[in-house]
Amino acid sequence: MSERTWRAFARRDGKKGIRNRVLVLYTVKCAEFVAQQIVSRSCHPDVELAGFDGCTDNQYAVNLLISLIRHPNVGAVLAVGLGCEYVQPEWLSAIAEKEGKPAAWMFIQQEGGTAKSVEKGLHWVQKTLEKLRDTPRVPMGFSDLVVGAECGGSDFTSGLAGNVVVGRFFDRLVDAGGTAVFEEIVEAVGLDGLLIGRAAGEQAAREIRFTYDKALEYCRRVRQYSVSPGNFAGGLSTIEEKSMGAVIKSGSRPIQGVIKVSCPPPRPGLWLLDSTPDPYWMQFGITNPNDTEGLMDLISCGAHIVFLVTGRGSVVGSAVSPCIKITGNAETFAKMPEDMDFDASPVLRGACGMDELAGRLADAVADVASGTPSKSEALGHREFFVPYKYQEKQVAFPKACPQ
Repeated sequence: MSERTWRAFARRDGKKGIRNRVLVLYTVKCAEFVAQQIVSRSCHPDVELAGFDGCTDNQYAVNLLISLIRHPNVGAVLAVGLGCEYVQPEWLSAIAEKEGKPAAWMFIQQEGGTAKSVEKGLHWVQKTLEKLRDTPRVPMGFSDLVVGAECGGSDFTSGLAGNVVVGRFFDRLVDAGGTAVFEEIVEAVGLDGLLIGRAAGEQAAREIRFTYDKALEYCRRVRQYSVSPGNFAGGLSTIEEKSMGAVIKSGSRPIQGVIKVSCPPPRPGLWLLDSTPDPYWMQFGITNPNDTEGLMDLISCGAHIVFLVTGRGSVVGSAVSPCIKITGNAETFAKMPEDMDFDASPVLRGACGMDELAGRLADAVADVASGTPSKSEALGHREFFVPYKYQEKQVAFPKACPQ
């Protein structure tokens, strides 16, 4: 695994990207249509859409948009606003310029409306795509890679195969010097002792303890734990049973600490991502309103690639970073071959061992990192979701997320 390399896109800050996207950002729902038209009319797979619907201030959302601008998979940014919202496109464009990326911005009100704004934006995107052809390329390997993982639409095979092979791959990635990020602390109910026992040190243990307790209190306050009718239909009986399957995707290596949304891990290794609202703001925002938001949380932390483990099946993709969908259910893989990337079910039939399966997943990751489109990329699935939420970057554990 450590010997596999590919060509990456070099960024000014020294990071390496596996894609060279032109990201068209809208700063309010009113500007979404114009931004979407610019993307769709460009007819180019490396032009992507993301944005925030809100008209009023939300620092969580602003931080997430900034993290996408700084993401190594993004090569250029066009920020589109209406003209009267709080989040200003000029701010976002200036951040991209400081990162050494081509950038532009506009207000639809100042450009003369929809048609003129779309034409101006499309012209800029087309010129910028030509510039990005000259982006320097550098060697990249697993030691440079950041991979995030979450699960959704879980069934009994998720905890037996799908999440297990991700955990085994994560062990290999960490051993190779790479970075792995897992989330969904609300799906770790009852497993605080297991997680804290894997802490890399006292600081990491304190961070995990705080994060677990906060998530449990959040579930109590909103009177909902992260288990659904679909999980029950898939053979899971309780949140505790689901938790065992969900946490196994983290593998077995020491947990270096907890990071918050939009905070890249400060060093390689295995990290837990905290995505729940902070204590004083728990009445605002649901921790993971959908799988797409969870994927965006991981991407905001710099994940080059994200895994979505789903026993029952999913069709979503993700903006900025490719999504690899993994299932341990042979029926799901057979029914949805155009959507599911990786079949982990052979291990359940005794057709291969877990180590061999993890090696196959590593090969699939390297192929996508080398430029092979994931199934969602090939179909044009580039979903994103940026909610209102309240979360401070440095609550309770300042060393976990340096500014």
